[in-house]
Amino acid sequence: MEEDSLAALGELASAAQSSDVKKLFRHHADETREQMENLSSVFTLLELPESSAASPSTKGISKQAASLIARSSANLRDQVTLASALGNEHYEISAYEALIIAVQAMGNGEVLALLKENLDQETHTSEELRARLQAMQ
Repeated sequence: MEEDSLAALGELASAAQSSDVKKLFRHHADETREQMENLSSVFTLLELPESSAASPSTKGISKQAASLIARSSANLRDQVTLASALGNEHYEISAYEALIIAVQAMGNGEVLALLKENLDQETHTSEELRARLQAMQ
């Protein structure tokens, strides 16, 4: 999921018009790389083989974003890229919330802390995206 999101962030940054929006996407790409490191640690702590299988959901969200961007006028490009990113953030938040519930049941505090760190970053990014969209109204 995070690898797909990282690729999508690059595409969104390329499509965005303003330097501020591009900067926001680049910043979240850096956070996404940190999240990937956290997930690698989660696999190690749980003694599971690491998986980077593509996520059909994030692939679909990226395809929808590309379609919307292609059909949008240049003066709406920032809003379309931000809204597309927000949709992906909502999916990631949902995924992390589900993982956290499972890990809480397992009682693994170290893994729980890593997943909560990722969730907190995703939630913060969602709030940033929403605020940026509202400021453009």
